[in-house]
Amino acid sequence: MFALTASVLRRGALRYRDSQCTMATIVSGNKTSQQVKERLKKEVAEMKTQFPGFRPGLVVLQVGDRDDSNLYISMKLKAAAEIGINANHIRLPETATEDEVLQRILAVNENPAVHGLIVQLPLDSINPINTEKVTNAVAPEKDVDGLTSINAGKLSRGDLGDCFIPCTPNGCMELISQTGVSVMGKNAVVIGRSKIVGAPMHDLLLWNHATVTTCHSKTLNLAEQVGRADILVVGAGRAEMVKGEWVKEGAVVIDCGINHIPDRSKASGKRVVGDVHYPSAKERAGYITPVPGGVGPMTVAMLMKNTVESAKRFLQTYTPGKWNIMYTKKKPQEPQQRYCRGLLAVIKMFNLSMFSEVHRDSC
Repeated sequence: MFALTASVLRRGALRYRDSQCTMATIVSGNKTSQQVKERLKKEVAEMKTQFPGFRPGLVVLQVGDRDDSNLYISMKLKAAAEIGINANHIRLPETATEDEVLQRILAVNENPAVHGLIVQLPLDSINPINTEKVTNAVAPEKDVDGLTSINAGKLSRGDLGDCFIPCTPNGCMELISQTGVSVMGKNAVVIGRSKIVGAPMHDLLLWNHATVTTCHSKTLNLAEQVGRADILVVGAGRAEMVKGEWVKEGAVVIDCGINHIPDRSKASGKRVVGDVHYPSAKERAGYITPVPGGVGPMTVAMLMKNTVESAKRFLQTYTPGKWNIMYTKKKPQEPQQRYCRGLLAVIKMFNLSMFSEVHRDSC
């Protein structure tokens, strides 16, 4: 009897302890990104089997020689190599002019062996360069960063199947899906309204049927807004600004922040933290991403995913076979010369004799 009573008391104590010390489930971007890359590697291998000599192509265009940009580019090139994407790095000097950058972009746009083009930001030039003009010069069908106005417009209209989604928000959605929590009908709060993270994140959540609030520097009662969020995505660029006590119990917390704060215990004298105060937030959240190892790896993985998707669309446009591909002309507004150069390159690439007799004379 005493043994039974002790057992009951012990179980009760454990239940009480668990109810008081619930810890969030950690959503690993490292693990999820690796799973994404493994899937993409198989897809690329299948492409190569069906079309020998074909490889998805990616170009990273950089202006200047910033250390942080060099680090990010090396991560992208490494991921591309792992998957089987043919990635090339074009670095222009800091003396490059806007016209020189635009000329390089137009040349890549017309290269049918390249399916994705990203412009590494910021543009580190001693000359004035309009960043928006440069990013909008990228052909929308190669805009695997999802930064052109055309892709942004399609996303805002809900045309998710006909655009490239910016990589960080796309990665956030993948991490949310890993939790098993449905976005539909949930209260979602996005902190930050940048064109790269906040604004497209709002659109993605909205078109996945969440009720979305976007907070920014002028938002009043931020803690109150955060407390309503079933899903919280933070991309404000301020170290640990979201406190744990603000977070709704059981919420999904996705932290996009990358900040450096002083830390004497580190050899570098600093450490990386997110925009959420992780130690306190994980005491209340149901799911939370760490920093580092959360959203960061997913951004690179989604860039690779967009590049492979672009290569698929290219094959569906130009080649017959398994991809349910029929030859279709480019859009009418595109110059005939560009269309012909691209088509002849594809003919040469795949030795598509069925097209050569029909179209070579007209080009």
